[in-house]
This record gives sequence, structure tokens and C-alpha cells, in this order.
Amino acid sequence: MQVHPSNLSSRGGWLVAASLAAAVVATAQTVPALSPNATVIATGFYNPRGLKFGPDRDLYVAEAGSGGTQSTVGQCEQVPAPVGPYSGGYSARISKVDCHGRRTTVVDGLPSGTSSLPSGDTLGVGDVVFFHGALYAVLAGGGCSHGNPDVPNGLIRVHRDGTWSMVANLSAFQQANPVAYPDPDDFEPDGTWYSLIVARDAFYAVEPNHGEIDQITHDGRISRIIDMSALPWIGPTAIAFDGNFYVGNLTPFPIVPGAAEIFEISPKGQIVSATPGFTAVQGLAFDRRHRLYVLEGTTVAGFLDSPGTGAVVRITHSGKVETVATGLSFPSAMTFGPDGNLYVSNQGYGFPPALGPMGEIVRIDIAGHDDDGKGDY
Repeated sequence: MQVHPSNLSSRGGWLVAASLAAAVVATAQTVPALSPNATVIATGFYNPRGLKFGPDRDLYVAEAGSGGTQSTVGQCEQVPAPVGPYSGGYSARISKVDCHGRRTTVVDGLPSGTSSLPSGDTLGVGDVVFFHGALYAVLAGGGCSHGNPDVPNGLIRVHRDGTWSMVANLSAFQQANPVAYPDPDDFEPDGTWYSLIVARDAFYAVEPNHGEIDQITHDGRISRIIDMSALPWIGPTAIAFDGNFYVGNLTPFPIVPGAAEIFEISPKGQIVSATPGFTAVQGLAFDRRHRLYVLEGTTVAGFLDSPGTGAVVRITHSGKVETVATGLSFPSAMTFGPDGNLYVSNQGYGFPPALGPMGEIVRIDIAGHDDDGKGDY
């Protein structure tokens, strides 16, 4: 039987990957070095996920946190074993990194859920965006099924004083509007929301476990753009927009190199094309010249258990795929910075809470690896 990534919290847990990541740390396994154009600029993050630059040119990072000990067994539907049941807490946060690499906390006390896996996989804040100058985030560790009955998964707005408010309840939306083909053996009642972008004056969020992309208006109205659950399980993860939406995926485990795809989806929710040849896609980003960059969690077969095998590749206008950076370990998201370089959440999953804040941010120099040497990303 194939193991589905959603059986591993659909995008955040990943059973074998998480367990073996911990083993790697414990045994000090030799890990391939980052490529010369990649530099660690900040450390001290608890499972860093999505990240974006703000109007202040600082980098804002979503963190899954370290879970907690609250149990809701007997109170509501739980995530099936071996991932569930979760235990919850309020250890997730959003951090800010300044130009000197200093990390400060923007908001904390957000819901975080720890799975029953030996690795203690964690879900918390999935991603962050800015909309009309304000900071928003999508929660993935909320909801009763994650041990946090008081705070559902949803889109939140973060206020300048460090408080926050719920804009849209995504847990309630999923429960009231199930996808066509949910997987009963691999079901997350509150979802495992992962990527969040702003396009066409609205928010768009990707949920891998159910296989959906939803639109959220600024006043909190939710509608489903596309239900991908009818396809063979793909686990949509990353999303970018360039006239149409572009969505990357994981594929079932064990991973087959090149089996993941980039789906081009119209604003009306129609699949325009699907380009294969990628592996365990974690992030997507377009540069100013409309070239698509793809973050691959690994480039080898197996279970996302090989540190140092993550990479960033670029698709040129002619369709050629070029390697931009290598040596990443369990990367989880990426974004372009105002300096034209890429920034990646590295060591973003698979590290038990007991190990502490193992996550880091890596800057990838794009100018030195541009195909025309102009350095204009």
C-alpha cells in the first residue's frame, strides 16, 4: 500500500520523514552542504513555514510551534491513527527578521497541534501575506481535531499591537462544504492549510489533505475555486499567481523523482495544463520576468528523509529547467525579497519539539545564477 503524504498530516507531518529527520539529528549524519549561493541568515524558528516580506522590508515567518498537551479525545472527531489524535496548545507564532538577521516575535499564542507520531510532528501557522499593508495568516493547527477547540483553523488578521482577529473560519467551511472525494483513512476534520497568497484583490488558500483551493474575500466570505479530490491523490501544496494560478504538489509516498507536477489553473477553477518532472514541491514563486521558481523538498526517491537533497529550480521561458540552488534540508516555503534574492524556510518540519527551535532561513543569491547574467530577477 502506498503511504500518502496526507497520512503524514498532509503536508506538515510526513510520518517517515519526520521520524528520520530526528534520527539524522541524533546521529549527526553527514549532510550535503548548501550550494555556494545559499547562506543561512537567521536561526531559532519552531518549524518555519510560509514567509513574506512586509512593507517595512522585514521578513515575516509563519511558525508551526511546538504543539502542546491538550487532548480533545471524546469531544469531537479525531484524525485517524497513526497521525492522530493530536494534542494541542498555543505555541505557534509569527516572527519578524530584520536586515541584520535578528528575529523578534510579532504575535504568539497561536494554536499548534502535535501529532501522535514518534517525531511529534506539528501544525501551527501555515503561511503569511500582506494585504493593503496589513498582515494576515492562515492557521493550520487550530480546531478541535488538533486539540484546540477554542480556536478553529482560519484566516486571521494580525494587528499592530500584537493582537489578532479571525477573518474567516476555514474549519467551519470545510465541515459544511466537504470535497467530493474525501479519504476516510486520511481525514483531517479541520484541514491542514498550507499556502496563502493574495491575487485579484482576494486571498487564496491551498489545503492539501482535502485537495482544494479556496478564495477568501477581505470581509471573510469563502468560496471553493477548485476541488482536486477527484484526481489521483496529489496533495496540492504551493501556489503562485501570474495571470493564472500555478499549483505544485507532493504525490503519494514513497516519492518518485519527477512525479510531481505544476498545475496551471484558471481563475474560474479550470485546469489549463499540468507540467510533470518535479519532486515533492514545497514552494513556487515568479520573478519579475515571469519565470517560475520551484522549491523541491527532495530530489531523491524515498520518504523525504534525505537531508541536504532539497533544491530550487527555475523554469525558463523556453521550458528549460535549471538548477538554482542545492543542499537544502527539509525546506518548507520560499519567497522573493526586495533585493531580488530568494528566501527559504529550511529545516521546516520533522524536528520533535524537544529538540527546540531548529528552523532557519536561507537566502539564495539569484543574481549570480541568472541565465543572462543581468541580475534582474
